[in-house]
Amino acid sequence: MNILTYLFLLQTEFPGLLFAFCLIFGLLVGSFLNVVIYRLPIMMMKEWDCQAQEILNLPAAERSTTPFNLALPRSYCPTCEHKIKALENIPLVSYMLLRGKCSVCKNPISLRYPMIELATGLLTGLVILYFGLTWTGLACCILTWALVALAFIDLDHQLLPDDITLPLIWMGLIINYFNSITEFGNAFWGAIAGYLSLWSVVKIFKLITGKDGMGNGDFKLLAVFGAWLGWQLLPLIIILSSLTGAIIGGLLILRGRDRAAPIPFGPFLAIAGFIALLWGNEIILAYLQIQGF
Repeated sequence: MNILTYLFLLQTEFPGLLFAFCLIFGLLVGSFLNVVIYRLPIMMMKEWDCQAQEILNLPAAERSTTPFNLALPRSYCPTCEHKIKALENIPLVSYMLLRGKCSVCKNPISLRYPMIELATGLLTGLVILYFGLTWTGLACCILTWALVALAFIDLDHQLLPDDITLPLIWMGLIINYFNSITEFGNAFWGAIAGYLSLWSVVKIFKLITGKDGMGNGDFKLLAVFGAWLGWQLLPLIIILSSLTGAIIGGLLILRGRDRAAPIPFGPFLAIAGFIALLWGNEIILAYLQIQGF
């Protein structure tokens, strides 16, 4: 039997083992996402610098000949520049074996790296258990991995890269052309409504206050969820993300965060969108039953 046959056997007979397999695969993906989260914003900023110099007719700055992309250079310790070996880069396991420290300089490694790996593994397992080993399940895994990357990039830089959000919009429309998650008409109007709903709120807010309430990336991320899940789930996503943002923002302020400091909205949208992806219809149905409809 080939590997696909084994996986389908796991799905029907041993769902716990299937979850474990997805967890391990998700750990590997999470390790790569750590690279994306760190390097993609730097790559974009370097590109913006070059474009700005060309537009302003400024002399081009001297560029490093060392390649910098998602593959090169090899990962290294930011303190001692020790190049991380393969055995030191096993997701989650290496962190525990190294006791959270660099093998050379013994400086602590951020706990965020294994946490992203673990979160990606767990979320991957949940998606496959819900959708099964199907093309839809695989597509939703890709969406989930992208949401993890977007959430942490937004936390670090208040940026939701078009390099991720725009392909996701097209991907959602393409898979729903075949009615994979919702009907194509729902996805088409969902993408439009997702973008315009937040865009309208922000424009009205700016007219009243003269300030920007959120970035354009948030519009595109909500358009992503509209394209994937349909317009019907957009109100739920907005409510869940607003509640999550209010609770976490309030806790941060109580712990001393400056009230004037901006809080990125992308992570809250990502959390709400993932909840809606798996349980959105059930939440709406439960609400309607409580209301007596």
